[in-house]
Amino acid sequence: MSTYQSDLLRLLEERGYIHQITDAEGLDALAARQVVPGYIGFDATAPSLHIGSLVQIMMLRRLQQAGHKPIVVMGGGTTKVGDPSGKDESRKMLTNEGIEDNIAGIRTVFERLLTFGDGPTDAVMVNNDEWLSQLGYIELLRDVGPHFTVNRMLTFDSVKLRLEREQPLTFLEFNYMILQAYDFRELAQRYDCRLQLGGSDQWGNIVNGMELARRMDGRELFGLTTPLLTTADGAKMGKTAAGAVWLNEAQLPNYDFWQYWRNVDDRDVGRFLRLFTDLPLDEIARLEALEGADINQAKTVLANEVTALVRGREAAETAEKTAADTFAGGGAGEDLPKIAVGPEGMRIGAVLTGLGFTASGGEAKRKLAENAVKLDGDVVSDPGFLVEVADGAERKLSLGKKKHAIISR
Repeated sequence: MSTYQSDLLRLLEERGYIHQITDAEGLDALAARQVVPGYIGFDATAPSLHIGSLVQIMMLRRLQQAGHKPIVVMGGGTTKVGDPSGKDESRKMLTNEGIEDNIAGIRTVFERLLTFGDGPTDAVMVNNDEWLSQLGYIELLRDVGPHFTVNRMLTFDSVKLRLEREQPLTFLEFNYMILQAYDFRELAQRYDCRLQLGGSDQWGNIVNGMELARRMDGRELFGLTTPLLTTADGAKMGKTAAGAVWLNEAQLPNYDFWQYWRNVDDRDVGRFLRLFTDLPLDEIARLEALEGADINQAKTVLANEVTALVRGREAAETAEKTAADTFAGGGAGEDLPKIAVGPEGMRIGAVLTGLGFTASGGEAKRKLAENAVKLDGDVVSDPGFLVEVADGAERKLSLGKKKHAIISR
């Protein structure tokens, strides 16, 4: 039974989002009496976020559902520096134009999941380049530098990890935590932002921002982190053997996105339904109690609900129909991934890697040797097999029972 008074913390607790809160009692009291603007920052290193960021986006959705104001901070400025958290190496530097293009792509997902506008609980999207690029270096050193000690900065996991592994940590990246702390202070001044949300790896950065605002302005701010999200087998969310599970359709077809959720581990179904869908908790409890083959019903519901939120209801319905046509009817649904092999044809291994079904030629050879590959229902085991398609025709390729594609000329 929750001891929280505010709708916000009750909602976050019952759905499994809370790992740490800097001052749970103080935040609970604040959220119970007024609208709390809260933010999460997202760096624009790619034209889409992947599902590793979805729990953070959903937390902003919960903030809005509980009557508070989400602030989406796009890291136009911090992307130029690079967050060392959880990284073994420095990220590639992007141009200003590249960063702007990435932000435009990322915005589409937020527009589906949040309500933007000018109202007291409407979401806003801001770019931290607005204020970070205006900072003079001497000004930053003089006004902000005295509030950070190198001794303490060296204790943060994001720094310790790189140093312990003897991986280079540039002075540029070392500054990242100072800039993120400055973001929190700036947002508090501009939007009366009182809360920063983030993953558990951001705890140190969040606390830094709170302390900076307290020392420089006397403001009381709050921080809340989610647990590190891994799948039941211990893998990090957002990565598969075939690559990242991107939120945008331009980076990953709707069917592949739907299939990721349809194929989750049985043990993850209930947790993912709470975190990534708006289904009522009693319905989630019913679904996660299903056993044996019946748990597949719950997985289909999960796939439909997440896909509908992120990609739209039509995308979910089309993906489900494609799966039904492919698995039940033995046919080929219209939403399957497609690849063209040209008039000369293409070796089967190149087809598999071209589709993203295998990560390398070596993996493709192993799958072929395991008799896991079928072309039009017939097993193909020869890595030198040339896939040819007649003009205007299509062929169906399958890897195991869950991956299917259409091959055309």
